Amino acid sequence: MDKFEIELAATLNGHQNPIFALENGYFSNTFFSGGNDKGVVEWDLEKKGFKRILCAVSSSIYALHLIPNTPYLAIALREGKVMIVDVENQKLIANLHVSNKAVFALQTIPNKKELVAVGEDGIASVWSLTSYEKVHEFAISSNTIRTVALSHDQKNIVFGDKNGDLFLFSAEDYHFLLANQKHTMPITSLVFSKDDRLVFSGARDAAFKISDVASLKEQHTFTPHMFTVYGIYPHPIYPIMATVSRDKSFKIWEDNTYSLLKAVSRDKFYDSHTLSINTGIWLAEGKYFLTAGDDKLIKIWEMKLP
Repeated sequence: MDKFEIELAATLNGHQNPIFALENGYFSNTFFSGGNDKGVVEWDLEKKGFKRILCAVSSSIYALHLIPNTPYLAIALREGKVMIVDVENQKLIANLHVSNKAVFALQTIPNKKELVAVGEDGIASVWSLTSYEKVHEFAISSNTIRTVALSHDQKNIVFGDKNGDLFLFSAEDYHFLLANQKHTMPITSLVFSKDDRLVFSGARDAAFKISDVASLKEQHTFTPHMFTVYGIYPHPIYPIMATVSRDKSFKIWEDNTYSLLKAVSRDKFYDSHTLSINTGIWLAEGKYFLTAGDDKLIKIWEMKLP
């Protein structure tokens, strides 16, 4: 990719506690954030400012997931519930009791109209997005599951657990396919490559591993950060991806060579985060990359192409 620059476009404050989740908005030029505060916040990307409190919650938010082709936002909570909120009408649609333990990650299977929720109990809970009833449940691991990813063709779904193990299941009927220990510490980020041939994983061992989906065998590994890799985010258009970390930095990498293109942190003289970056997201077709974390701030970074 040609050379590019990243500039800080805005810093948004208002959260009183660490932020764990960012998600696309239903309306154009909006997005959501959530964390240890008792509410989901909606922001205006165009005005780069606060829009509204979408809804109050009763415990910490660990994941936000906008259900594709709907105005419904799924909100995963520490108390084991998942709230489904109609963003357009600001109305609670369903309150799913998933577990007695924390729910850490959510994933929809759009062609099946199903929502998969996973968390501290190591069990996947599958919910109908038409009736909001539980339609299936299956055990993945005896350890906490913190992250999940769906292949673009919606055929495979992969989970990462606290032991560093990857678990590959069929997304069509949820039967088990493969498992392999990829990391020495908990897996905290997962994503499929754009062609679905590879799965990328990041973990608390600070490693980034590339595994072949057909066998889960490791193809390549490198150390992108000093500490936990909390997120891996392929750009929606360009052959690049971003990673965010507990080491207070985010970095941009080339897709195929995994060569470093840009490192953004206070050490690199950017007005970046002072504490762990817990989450990120590409918005506006990849014009902006947003980061948020323990310093309670959201940073909007603008891609500057030559």
